[in-house]
Amino acid sequence: MTQNQRLLIIDFGSQVTQLIARRLRELNVYCEIHPYQNVTDAFLADFAPQAIIFSGGPDSVTREGSPRPPASAFTLGVPILGICYGQQVMMQELGGLVESGHGTAEFGRAFVTPSDKKLPLLEGWFSEGTEQVWMSHGDHVSRIAPGFEVYGTSPGAPFAITADVSRNFYAVQFHPEVHHTPRGAKLYENFVRLAGFTGDWTMAGYRQQAIEQIRAQVGDAHVICGLSGGVDSSVTAILLHEAIGEQLTCVFVDHGLLRLGEAEQVVSMFRDNYNIKLIAADESDLFLGALEGVSDPEVKRKTIGKLFIDVFQKYANEIENAEFLAQGTLYPDVIESVSFSGGPSVTIKSHHNVGGLPEKMGLKLVEPLRELFKDEVRALGRELGLPDSFIGRHPFPGPGLAIRCPGEITREKLEILRKADAVYIDQIRKHGLYDEIWQAFVAILPVRTVGVMGDGRTYDYACALRAVTSVDGMTADYYPFSHEFLGETATRIINEVKGINRVTYDITSKPPGTIEWE
Repeated sequence: MTQNQRLLIIDFGSQVTQLIARRLRELNVYCEIHPYQNVTDAFLADFAPQAIIFSGGPDSVTREGSPRPPASAFTLGVPILGICYGQQVMMQELGGLVESGHGTAEFGRAFVTPSDKKLPLLEGWFSEGTEQVWMSHGDHVSRIAPGFEVYGTSPGAPFAITADVSRNFYAVQFHPEVHHTPRGAKLYENFVRLAGFTGDWTMAGYRQQAIEQIRAQVGDAHVICGLSGGVDSSVTAILLHEAIGEQLTCVFVDHGLLRLGEAEQVVSMFRDNYNIKLIAADESDLFLGALEGVSDPEVKRKTIGKLFIDVFQKYANEIENAEFLAQGTLYPDVIESVSFSGGPSVTIKSHHNVGGLPEKMGLKLVEPLRELFKDEVRALGRELGLPDSFIGRHPFPGPGLAIRCPGEITREKLEILRKADAVYIDQIRKHGLYDEIWQAFVAILPVRTVGVMGDGRTYDYACALRAVTSVDGMTADYYPFSHEFLGETATRIINEVKGINRVTYDITSKPPGTIEWE
């Protein structure tokens, strides 16, 4: 879609390849990740990159049949940066030698010492003599390729930084993209500057290009957009409305598992503020009826997912001349759905996406966010005028409060949970903590406890507060509230929410996939 200057990242299977793309996007450089097996001579000619980065990877270049870039990559005349396995494959392909063993494996933190030669790639490095980097290699380069020189060494990597300046080929044994290489971002900044990038990748530019692309793809047909009220679907809807106006109809399904006042907020924002055609379907009786007596969390998810598809299709069938279905697919979804090894694709968000609907209904997909990372979607939302209070909202799961209500779901428990959660979030906002926390919520526990309130005995529910921090959504840790905050919040919940007489705080640390209560 884009006409920006383009950088190609050839992926050899590193777990942190996406981080390379993030570092480049932060520099306003447009890049795409493609697995090595898809990068052919014809692909390179069509993509026409202004520079190339070889990622790391788990294989060994000493193994016959290990991943390789096409030979034409080295003859395009564009700068190339090899990272870890990318360095080793560059050396091997250009006449150097890579070996295994000999006690030179390095995993974890290491320190690189510079040579006495200057290299523009390293501007801003080595101001304190050595530079901390993150290593992850078993093999090592034992002989650099002709034309290359050494610009940095580490205890386990005598060729930690090498370059052939005449050809603009650079290679490092470590990973500059991870935060354990503190000045790694500066190295990428130097590389793209050497490659002539001007930083023309902006949200204002993307917005205009996306609108043009949507109009070209859709023509005069109608588009259906499944609106959840989350950031991704909302930005998708507003971008589509700007592009095609009355040709867009959004379908918002209220499954009865939303937060306090959320359905009204979504309908108000899209009908009143944006004047978008919206079908608001209150199907809470259907969903809650199907969930009656269900306590297994996976059964809950599957029940909600199946019903959502059925309900969405029912309303979508009422829209005439609909040829397209819009989804808020993001770039990580696209990358993760392309298997590096050629195996089955990863299933993304199976519990609440409208998976299968395009084929079932004979619709074509419109995915205007598929080139963006999550924080770029937020930036686009701001560009489109969405308020910061909405853009910065904490993630909310597709199955909603169903998985914040362990055990059987009842209307009574949901009402208690909504009120308690509203008090908790209000407390976080009042104390100025909302933007410091990645996600916070209340879970109502499947137990009742005996308590005394005033002069009376109570037998009510206990609830648990959860709040986590996360840098990139890959790992999470609990947020360290003060005792004063927790005491004040517990007092408010017990006083203001009938049905709760005990409040706990969960301080376990979990990956985001298990943050929700299942």
